[in-house]
Amino acid sequence: MSATAGLRRIHTTILALIVAVATAVGLMVAGPGAVTADAEPRGWLRPDATGACEWDAHGWWVQRCDVWSPSMGRNIAVQIQPAARGGNAGYYLLDGLRATNHTNAWINDVNAAATFNNSNITLVMPIGGAGSFYADWNGPATYDLDNPVNYQWESFLTNELPAYLQQHFGVAWNNNAIAGLSMGGTAALNLAARYPDQFRQALSFSGYLTTTAPGAQTLLRMALWDAGGFNLNAMYGSMVSPRRFENDPFYNMDGLRGADNVYVSAGSGIPAREDAGILPQHVASAMFLEAVANLSTKAWSAKAVASGINVQQDYPSTGIHNWNQFGWQLNKTRPLVLDTMNAW
Repeated sequence: MSATAGLRRIHTTILALIVAVATAVGLMVAGPGAVTADAEPRGWLRPDATGACEWDAHGWWVQRCDVWSPSMGRNIAVQIQPAARGGNAGYYLLDGLRATNHTNAWINDVNAAATFNNSNITLVMPIGGAGSFYADWNGPATYDLDNPVNYQWESFLTNELPAYLQQHFGVAWNNNAIAGLSMGGTAALNLAARYPDQFRQALSFSGYLTTTAPGAQTLLRMALWDAGGFNLNAMYGSMVSPRRFENDPFYNMDGLRGADNVYVSAGSGIPAREDAGILPQHVASAMFLEAVANLSTKAWSAKAVASGINVQQDYPSTGIHNWNQFGWQLNKTRPLVLDTMNAW
């Protein structure tokens, strides 16, 4: 063998090794399904505040990204499932009162990512915010002033996060839907009403939509304390603060008149067949919470219809305040969301 032929063979071998390594790396980065970025637009990790997002343990192409929030002075983790085919629509899913700092319950408890896996819409699932109602609070959220909790969720969701989503996931500022359960349902309607240019569609599943009705503030105060020692007065001020009424969906609905559609639902508070096996004490509290949500939602809806808002209502004959009810509504409204957002 000549020296030239030997060098040529060595060169070919090295080139083959480089291609093999590059292919292996590409498959590892591609995430679930081992699909390369060329074949699957979701198959690559976006940059975030700490360098790069990471694949979420729940799978289904979900990335866990740290997004810097200037208003809160820290990174906020967000679980994001990119649109299947590069669409620019976004669907914000807001958690309930006991949101954790580990995961958004929409993917942990019912796996919204599996439900919307083949849809051309980006799921946006912020992590954290227990007891926050996703609002900008007046002061520290808890009574522990030595370790102040700074809640500025409205600013994050409507000013800071959209810029990140547009830059790295192609989500348009003005092409979003927003939904939430319980506390998140209250927040979804409030945010959609205040930011109609951002949210075309709003959905509330078992939300509390008359937060300043007689007795409601007392129930909220008790719920916030039980959820983590949160101070209701630090949210919007005292009982007579105008901000409390400005953030009550019952009075804050004018901005929803131009929405493509609004959807509200709440079960009757009667346990469904799927609720069999749940501990009796949990059933009792979930029955009460859902019954209150039902009354609150119906009162809000009556005013919304009279105000000319395009609202769809659903009040199943059974269903209590739990993930059987919330997950069922998520699946039921999937066609409505995708039709409205043109994101099939």
